[in-house]
Amino acid sequence: MKKTDKTPQTGEQPLALLGGISAEIFLAEYWQKKPLLIRGAIPDFAGLLSPDELAGLACEEDAQARLVSQVKGQWRLRQGPFAEEVFAKLPQKNWTLLVQGVNHHLPSAMALLQQFSFVPHARLDDLMVSYAPSGGGVGPHFDSYDVFLLQGQGSRLWRISEQRDLAIVDGAPLRILQHFDTAQEWVLDAGDMLYLPPHLAHWGIAVGDCMTYSIGFRAPSAQELGSEFLAYLQERCALDGMYADPDLTMQAHPAEISTGMLNRVARMLEPLRWQQEDIAHFLGCYLSEPKPHVVFDTPAGMRPATFAKKLQTHALALSLKTQMLFFRDALFINGEEVGMAESVRALLIELADRRLIEPQEVTDPDLLSLLQDWYQAGYVEFL
Repeated sequence: MKKTDKTPQTGEQPLALLGGISAEIFLAEYWQKKPLLIRGAIPDFAGLLSPDELAGLACEEDAQARLVSQVKGQWRLRQGPFAEEVFAKLPQKNWTLLVQGVNHHLPSAMALLQQFSFVPHARLDDLMVSYAPSGGGVGPHFDSYDVFLLQGQGSRLWRISEQRDLAIVDGAPLRILQHFDTAQEWVLDAGDMLYLPPHLAHWGIAVGDCMTYSIGFRAPSAQELGSEFLAYLQERCALDGMYADPDLTMQAHPAEISTGMLNRVARMLEPLRWQQEDIAHFLGCYLSEPKPHVVFDTPAGMRPATFAKKLQTHALALSLKTQMLFFRDALFINGEEVGMAESVRALLIELADRRLIEPQEVTDPDLLSLLQDWYQAGYVEFL
């Protein structure tokens, strides 16, 4: 098996995607700190799909789609998937179609996300694409996560505010801000991009027909992480023994929970402790777990010898729906944990980092079996 380990990216070189600054400078000076407007981030960017294709995707059963409209000052929200005739009945302006997870459906969308690999994969959420006719948008709001707003076809006016008042409209189906004080505004044309840190109020309004590509990042709450981590521990922790108190004595108050009982139970629960390694393995499983609506397409069966031979002539790539992360010698793929032997570690890390491995001969029988299992599960596919 040929060596495939790659030199890690340094982040020091200027990036056109970031307006000529390096990823290192962006992370130090802008990430989660202040907005950044980038003119011509991707020159001549015409988008990845047409409005009709986006509408078609919104009709698919496994797509997460929403229609947001404003009628007589009232905001309305409809959840997809949608029937085709819905789009024929929409008005000429003041509505928006949004489709989440477009990277699960288009290889070009996943390729776009790969340009943002200066942010760890563990932080990436998905690519959302929106289409709006003139006046369309989702109103003044704020997000709890970082986002890059890349303009596709058409133009969109973006307003941002530095306000601390984040009170939202009562009863609205969206988190619309009650008040919005514009501090800055720009019109973004095709290929322009705006980075916004979390909790910065903003408002996008379509200037004619336009499409916007939103690269969003995960920011789970402490409560969510705590709940999921406790569930993770519950599945993996087995406590032995049963409560016993052979030294039990009479109590003045039979309804009182005694100090002796507290001490005995505390000793029984002592194994419920964790180290940083436990948290790392939890994060690997949790952050790579597919969202509930994700379904993998499984291919027809392939004999092991045929699979090994095809691997020599075809690149093997992660499915568009697959998330793969690693920590030290543990690999995590779609919520599953796999140990990595030193002899195959470099190859599997390349697959996690680059989302593909070039054609090559794999002789390790355990690795071949693992890759074929992933192939049969729909986690990886030949290009």
